[in-house]
Amino acid sequence: LQSNSCCVSPGLAEESVEPEQETIIKIPGNSYLMSPNLPDFHGCSPGWSSAFYGAECFDSEVHSYMKNLGKQKSSESQNIDAKKVELEQLLMMETKNYRKTIKFYQKLLQKERSSKGLETKSMLPRLRGQLQEMKSKVQFLELVKKYIMYAEQWGVESCVLPAVIHSGRTDTANMAPVEESSLLLYYNTDKYQCNNENGMRVLQAGTPLGLMAHLYSRNAFLEGYVQQFLYTFRYFCTQEEFLQFLLERISSTLSSASPDSSTSLTKIRNRSFYILQAWIEDCYSVDFATNTDLLHTLKEFISSKVAPLNGYGEHLLSLLENASAKKSGNAQQSSSMDKCEEEGEEDRKMLHSLCKKLSEDNFNWKLSKGMGPISQYQRERLYTGSSVLPKPCYNSFTEEFPVSFAKADEMGPYLLIEYSAQQLCCQLTLLQQELFHKCHPVHFLNSRALGVKDKCVAVQKAVSTETVSLQVCNLFLSKCIQDQYLLQLLRNADSISTWVAAEIVTCHTSKLQVSLLSKFLLIAKCCYEQRNFATAMQILAGLENLIVRQLPAWKILPAKVAEIMEELKAVEVFLKSDSLCLMEGERFKTHPTIPAAHVLAMHVQQLETGGFTMTNGAHKWTKLRNIAKVVSQVHAFQENPYTYTPDFKLQSYLRQRISHFKDAEISALAADNCANFHQIPAEKHSRKIQDALRRMKATFQ
Repeated sequence: LQSNSCCVSPGLAEESVEPEQETIIKIPGNSYLMSPNLPDFHGCSPGWSSAFYGAECFDSEVHSYMKNLGKQKSSESQNIDAKKVELEQLLMMETKNYRKTIKFYQKLLQKERSSKGLETKSMLPRLRGQLQEMKSKVQFLELVKKYIMYAEQWGVESCVLPAVIHSGRTDTANMAPVEESSLLLYYNTDKYQCNNENGMRVLQAGTPLGLMAHLYSRNAFLEGYVQQFLYTFRYFCTQEEFLQFLLERISSTLSSASPDSSTSLTKIRNRSFYILQAWIEDCYSVDFATNTDLLHTLKEFISSKVAPLNGYGEHLLSLLENASAKKSGNAQQSSSMDKCEEEGEEDRKMLHSLCKKLSEDNFNWKLSKGMGPISQYQRERLYTGSSVLPKPCYNSFTEEFPVSFAKADEMGPYLLIEYSAQQLCCQLTLLQQELFHKCHPVHFLNSRALGVKDKCVAVQKAVSTETVSLQVCNLFLSKCIQDQYLLQLLRNADSISTWVAAEIVTCHTSKLQVSLLSKFLLIAKCCYEQRNFATAMQILAGLENLIVRQLPAWKILPAKVAEIMEELKAVEVFLKSDSLCLMEGERFKTHPTIPAAHVLAMHVQQLETGGFTMTNGAHKWTKLRNIAKVVSQVHAFQENPYTYTPDFKLQSYLRQRISHFKDAEISALAADNCANFHQIPAEKHSRKIQDALRRMKATFQ
């Protein structure tokens, strides 16, 4: 039930579910959608763009377009239902035209490759321009749809928020305004006057109860507060406390709420369901999958309290089952929404590959020539027989491998020389992508408690996940369960760096060492040009190993190749310079990106430095909001995957070589290889011996 159709950022290059497909989930069989007391809760998660852009996600153009929707005449009043109907029709029509044009563009591309018709070549540039315009229009309509979805969505005024806190403990329907200064602290600003003619109050700090109650404020979704809260609430409350807060509000309003959606109790009930579903959709893997007690409490409440009263309970239970199947990798689809997503996968891949051609952004640093896009010959080499082999399933680079792939040690580093740098870059990127797409923005929070430090090797090889002490610098509450997937990312990064260094120092000739050094430098360059900064920095760490840097092979390395080392260091400085450097411009919206995990964790640690509370005990929301904005880029990058063709034979070879050297001691490997030492020239050595013999002979005369 997680769909990106309701979470499209300004510039997202895909439309995952067509509007007409949404009617599939609106059949009479789904009673929770037909209930007059419950609205449609399809796709509740606001998405990363809400946390990143906040109130700026919706500009003045969206507001002006929204005002004109649903009006047949200028004198008619605005009707939200009329707006939705008109927008859905426009979005359906534009999306259909967009997809038809994409398919036509794909056919022209194939025709151009098979023939050299001038007519086809002249049409492609014009068609690309039309596609860009159509894409922008679809994205804008999706943004308006998102605005309608969140505007006035069952929220209450801020003066009523204290009553929201008491609604879980009282049965009275009296929602009179109560003083809120003891719960939340605001400051006034005129920055977002496009949203509110009188300006708006921006949340500065609040108590844990106040921050949870603020989820029910009228503009909580539009301001990005809900998504920011879901990323950061673990700093001031546990998952159990947050769930209990939501369940109390649902329990106290479920039976007494009026069918009239304008009453406060109905708004609290609907907003509670909305927040709960958004939490499940966005954070199931980090909160519910790792805490069986929390999951059991939620299921028990839904089965006993919600399901008997209305069909929405069945919807929530189905949502939990789907999330659990997705987490465990179960391929069986148990809902029509999953089937819709599966059918749209091919279209999404076409969109992603197309968007690479529609963007011409460049990085700030200068890139040397000769490492452009992969040539047609090299692309064809990727489509080998190995691409149709069944894909081996590994949870990490360092797992055990099947016997059929046990020849990697016999081949040694020679297979690396055989493949081009671009081919190795593509397969290493796909391997890295497998790991990156399993992580969550929450994984990068509170990394000091996991032992992550500001060093090249963040996690010692001898330290396992179970032995990491959580008592040091733990910023989460003591009873808050934290997923430690970040450690797996960093250990894999360390394994790749060790593999790079080991492959080089085990070469028995200087010529082979120069070839491998050149190969790894070119691979790293190709990786950062393709925005795979994770693998690029891992290779750089391997090349900067103290023993590797002292090898004689560096002196005979071609000058143009040696310059790549300086480029990589410039990239590293760029990544460390700003926590949001990869989110600048439009490139990240159309090009796949994999950030360096350790660098991102260090940026978050820097934001975590300092106190989280004010002198009165209120938690600094401005600090938490900045942290949420930085980690939201993880979800932003995951929406745009790489679409390289996998070469499973090459991937298996790489996996086994990385696993073979993951625990290697580079100094011990280097000591066994004479090519790693500076050799005295033979002629000069022979002359020294002759001079010594001559002096000895003179002493006997």
